[in-house]
Amino acid sequence: MAKVSLGVNLEFVRHADKSFEWGVETAARLGYEYVEPMVHWGRELLSEARYFHSVSMLDDPLRIKRVCEHYGVKLSGLSSHCQLCKPEIAVEYLKQAARFAAECGAPVINTSEGYKAEWTSEEEDYTLIRYSLMEGAKVAEPRGILIGLESHRQYSKNPEGLKKIYQLVDSPSIGYNFDTGNSYLCGHDPYDWLESLLDGLVHVHAKDIPHSQSDAERGHVTGTPVGCACGEGVIDWARIVELCRRAPRDIVMSVECGTVDQAERSLAHLKPLLD
Repeated sequence: MAKVSLGVNLEFVRHADKSFEWGVETAARLGYEYVEPMVHWGRELLSEARYFHSVSMLDDPLRIKRVCEHYGVKLSGLSSHCQLCKPEIAVEYLKQAARFAAECGAPVINTSEGYKAEWTSEEEDYTLIRYSLMEGAKVAEPRGILIGLESHRQYSKNPEGLKKIYQLVDSPSIGYNFDTGNSYLCGHDPYDWLESLLDGLVHVHAKDIPHSQSDAERGHVTGTPVGCACGEGVIDWARIVELCRRAPRDIVMSVECGTVDQAERSLAHLKPLLD
């Protein structure tokens, strides 16, 4: 039986206008065991001014490692969405994310197919996705880094499409980062979907969806940036935990919510389910 642990995606401090360091400190203070930082390519004004939590991959990866060690938390992975449909973005982004993750100590880099070009066909897009994933896997695999494919956009919005992306490249470094909220909003049963991919599961985004958003958007969107506090929406978390325990490897459920208060309430709801 797999061990299931709790982490938080640093998106929970996005609206607080604070730094990466502040986000890690806050996650540790709340009682989270893991954090999932977001990384980006190049430089960005708000994060350089320490008003935003994302970390540039031009920074020293040890910045992330040292801060996590200082506050006594571990890394579940990196949020490194790189637009797999667009190799001019994805290839170098994914390769750099794999190297960055290896040095800072993050076992997983999470990504999705992203937005497609307006002029490409579906067949062409799968070829482009395969190229991006192959290049990323060649860097990730020898470093022991896993690539978590997330249900997020036009091709991964159903179980068949996500599996097709997963099967494009034969590599032990490629797995699934299952997002409970995105899968629900796509209009599918998140429990059946999660059960179908347990063998390849490497990471989970624990995202709950408020009933009002479910009523307005389910079946009309492919995902959402963050959800509500876990336990205050539509997801049956006891059922999700039970399914994750059946995975062949240990799993971190990384909470995706929009505020510090929601992160605190999510932990209060989820922790007893693990205990």
